[in-house]
Amino acid sequence: MKTLDLALLRTLQTVVDHGGFAAAAVRLHKTQSAVTHQMHRLEAELGFPLFEKSGRSRRLTAQGTRLLGYARRLLALNDQTLHALAGAGEGATLRIGAPHDVADTLLPGLLAGFAKAYPQVQIQIHVGRSPFLMDDLRRGDLDMTLSTRLDPTLPGLTLRTSPTVWLCAEEFSYRRGDPLPLILADEPSIFRQLALQTLEAQPADAAVPWRISYESPTLIGIKAALRAGLGVTARSIDLLDPTLRVLGPVEGLPRLPDVAYHLYLRGDGGHPIARRLFLDLAAGGVPFGPPVDDGPAE
Repeated sequence: MKTLDLALLRTLQTVVDHGGFAAAAVRLHKTQSAVTHQMHRLEAELGFPLFEKSGRSRRLTAQGTRLLGYARRLLALNDQTLHALAGAGEGATLRIGAPHDVADTLLPGLLAGFAKAYPQVQIQIHVGRSPFLMDDLRRGDLDMTLSTRLDPTLPGLTLRTSPTVWLCAEEFSYRRGDPLPLILADEPSIFRQLALQTLEAQPADAAVPWRISYESPTLIGIKAALRAGLGVTARSIDLLDPTLRVLGPVEGLPRLPDVAYHLYLRGDGGHPIARRLFLDLAAGGVPFGPPVDDGPAE
């Protein structure tokens, strides 16, 4: 059985990630003809074309796209193996942020994967509100963060979407047609925006009257008000627990938009291991924002 040449696969990945043969040549410190020759070698070894013409540029064929997915995983595993054997990460500290909503749902799985890949890395967890975590990331106070904010100017990866629902205390009583007492975070808050925009967008004949009954700058305060039966809030389904219940069409409340949770990397790439972890995750999904330098971790 043939053995794939990882150097050729890395060139393929670089061509795609950096937008073409010329840009890949600059990134790899090669001539453009050398990059072209490598791709011809890879096509010859595989027995099928990797690129096809699209106007004045070239794009991956269907088989090329399929190969790229495997290439990313092979290269990530190769680099991870070399880093582990070399003791990569010893003494390093990564600072990772997460919103309160997913600190005990989405975050644990990520942390387990990070710890398995780099057991010698110390991880500092910062839990807070999405907009403030994004500010910390831009200032360089964090290496990576989970966030509900969409920012295409930073390297990002959408991890999942979650339903946004109307939540209240299990014993809370709401009669259809009554003003909806809202429990909201103060600005800036994506859930506050989703709640108010959804209610204000209702047609006049189906409009739900509402009022803001409680505001808090923290999720702890919102949960306390919910459990005290002070009203209803719009929040990710991740917040649901046995003390709360979901309201919906039966009570006349409109459906809320889903919310996406993204993983962001610092704009300058931050710590080399943070870049490597981000690229490992991106190999299994569709990243957005500016490309990330895929240099080896130090």
